[in-house]
Amino acid sequence: MERVNETKTALVTGANKGIGFAIAQGLGAIGFTVAVGARDDIRRKEAVERLRAAGADAFGVALDVTSDDGVAAAAKTIERTAGRLDVLVNNAGISGRFDGGAQDPTTLDLDVVRAVLDTNVFGVVRVTNAMLPLLTRAGSARIVNMSSNMGSLTLQTGPIMAAYAPSKTMLNSITAQYARRLADTNVIVNAACPGYVATDFTGFDGPRTPEQGAAIAIRLATLPDDGPRGGFFDDAGVVPW
Repeated sequence: MERVNETKTALVTGANKGIGFAIAQGLGAIGFTVAVGARDDIRRKEAVERLRAAGADAFGVALDVTSDDGVAAAAKTIERTAGRLDVLVNNAGISGRFDGGAQDPTTLDLDVVRAVLDTNVFGVVRVTNAMLPLLTRAGSARIVNMSSNMGSLTLQTGPIMAAYAPSKTMLNSITAQYARRLADTNVIVNAACPGYVATDFTGFDGPRTPEQGAAIAIRLATLPDDGPRGGFFDDAGVVPW
């Protein structure tokens, strides 16, 4: 039980590749035990092995953020393995298909909108609420929701994607609501924008590395107790809402 008492544990969803893996790797490098949340059994196992090979303490957690039962089971796995949770990084997300005008607002495919919201917003709510009992056991818990400046109503960056961008706008708003609700607790909640990162999510087209994209999440995951709450940040600071 020594690890339960002394070592901080972080769950990163969608941690088997890209920014999620880089976040897991970064947290592992500074001493966190990392719970690798991922749907794919093989990729999850490979990610855990890579983290351990790099010297991190890591274990896998089967996690499909769109499944109520799966999320509940994941919480039980973490409780059984670590006893509590110090950091939750809600990184799992999808862009949704955009062929054939599926994300053009004038020809919007509502099934695509539903699928994107189910992962990018409802998935965050499912996981967060399932993990809150474990987070409240920690002395200084942190929740980081991986967002995008495409969700900023001020900046309106990126291509027109009328499912993905609004999902991040809603995620930012949900983040603020959690921060308000948990204002008098030890749980600090913020949203992070990793920038345009070269991963399979972007077709490896972005100018930033996964490690660069992960940096803001790691910073928010390790905020001091007087750190900001309910904000939206990137490497440069506050992102306009």
